[in-house]
Amino acid sequence: MSTLRIIGAAGLLVGIATAARAEAPAATVQSEPMPSMNDAGAMPPVMDRTIFVHALLDQFEGRTNGSNQEFRWDGEAWAGTDYDKVWFKSEGTVQNSGRVNDGRHELLYDRAVSAYFDVQGGVRADIDSRRGRNWAAFGIQGLAPLFFNVEATGYVSDQGHLAARVMASYDLLLTQRLILQPEVEFNLYSKSDPGRSVGSGFSDIDTGLRLRYEISRKFAPYIGVAYEGKFGQTANFAQQAGESTGDVRFVFGIRSWF
Repeated sequence: MSTLRIIGAAGLLVGIATAARAEAPAATVQSEPMPSMNDAGAMPPVMDRTIFVHALLDQFEGRTNGSNQEFRWDGEAWAGTDYDKVWFKSEGTVQNSGRVNDGRHELLYDRAVSAYFDVQGGVRADIDSRRGRNWAAFGIQGLAPLFFNVEATGYVSDQGHLAARVMASYDLLLTQRLILQPEVEFNLYSKSDPGRSVGSGFSDIDTGLRLRYEISRKFAPYIGVAYEGKFGQTANFAQQAGESTGDVRFVFGIRSWF
């Protein structure tokens, strides 16, 4: 009789435990929280909307052929996101006499159209010791196959003149710090402009070969050679002013960016 009571009590306990397990709520599965909206009801900003700033002083150099010296600058800066930027570009030369030549300054809106190229549009102002000239500008800038940096820009002046500028450069890494950079830039004009000593057609070329040593990625002194040539009517204007139409010069300077 006692054995039957023990078996009955055990059966009752098993039944109670089974019923309790059946009534217990199922465990909830934890999931990653969804991004929450800010107080204005908008999603948090993404990385491609972050605004960055960059400036490059590509050429800051003296040039000499032994009897004649000049100073040249060429730099650019931009601010914006991965897709939209505002660019400022400036270049020119200063002669021994203090006269400023080839002063070109541009303010451009830049829009990325691929992983490698941007289109640009804006204004250009020629400000130097000659008569000033203003232009509307439209062009493309980017990295061509084989990692050539290229720029091609067309211009329309306030007097209806057309112009084009093409620039290309390449960085050849001899070591991790020693870099050889060939570069070429040339200009074309549709009409003669005596006030700026510019002739129609293929006007001028500035090309060079520079060897720089990057003390840091942001600062590099360099040496090299450069050739400045003028052609056609532009060469005629240079001869009338007593200037050279073609000159090879030794160059030395610094390249820096931040």
